[in-house]
Amino acid sequence: MNPVTLRAFRDHAVGVLTRAGVPTPEADAELLLGHVLGLGRGALQARLVTDAQLASDDLLAATEAVERRAAREPLQHITGRAGFRSLDLAVGPGVFVPRPETESVAQIAIDALAAVPSAEPVGVDLGTGSGAIALALATEVPHARVHAVENSPQAFIWAKQNFRETGADNARLVFADLADALPELDGVVDVVVSNPPYIPADAVPRDPEVRLFDPAAALYGGDDGLDVVRQVSRTASRLLRAGGTLVIEHGELQAAEIAALLTSDGWRAPATHRDLLGRDRATSATRA
Repeated sequence: MNPVTLRAFRDHAVGVLTRAGVPTPEADAELLLGHVLGLGRGALQARLVTDAQLASDDLLAATEAVERRAAREPLQHITGRAGFRSLDLAVGPGVFVPRPETESVAQIAIDALAAVPSAEPVGVDLGTGSGAIALALATEVPHARVHAVENSPQAFIWAKQNFRETGADNARLVFADLADALPELDGVVDVVVSNPPYIPADAVPRDPEVRLFDPAAALYGGDDGLDVVRQVSRTASRLLRAGGTLVIEHGELQAAEIAALLTSDGWRAPATHRDLLGRDRATSATRA
């Protein structure tokens, strides 16, 4: 096998991923190559300006990784990791890969939890998936107690690994359905946050990474997409104290419908929050 330089392979990989329709071929090519070599993207870029060559084993591993990404397998499934705020999370088949837009949803919940005038405020993440939001709350509001609920056995395994790796002793993971979870906390929770499935059943996502690899239970929320949102509203109303805060992530066209739903359920002051791209992606409300 003829020697191949890092730069030559990187350029080849960019071409392969571009032809496959991957949205960010340059970044993905470098992240995959860095993953194989155990290098961060910055360190890899520094090596690219040299004539450094790929060892044969690394070349085979990098080629396989690029082929998987060209088949539109999520980058995070190939590397086994996903960044979320300051966290580095384990992810893979069976769990929803946390998205950058959810980081701003977590920020709303973090701000609300940090503002509670209590020595030990209580937060709950309903449908925690990988544990991303719950662990962000626990690590960024370290004096809080955070409870995370998940009912998917596959997702629960990933969340359990992330709770163990993060080592936040103020975070607790519970396997339960969100409809009847945590009865011992009824009326004492300060903040409830959720990124529930909210896609209508007939609105199949365009991106293959989502359509083919994210678990359906984390995507689809019934005919109008709001079946689980309705349950989140009921459970949060049971858990929260008067004046407590609910934060729900949703699709950018669902804000008005969710605000109306929450108002009908007796919530006060529903407010829509935009993500960094200016899209309506979260709604908060106050428990009466």
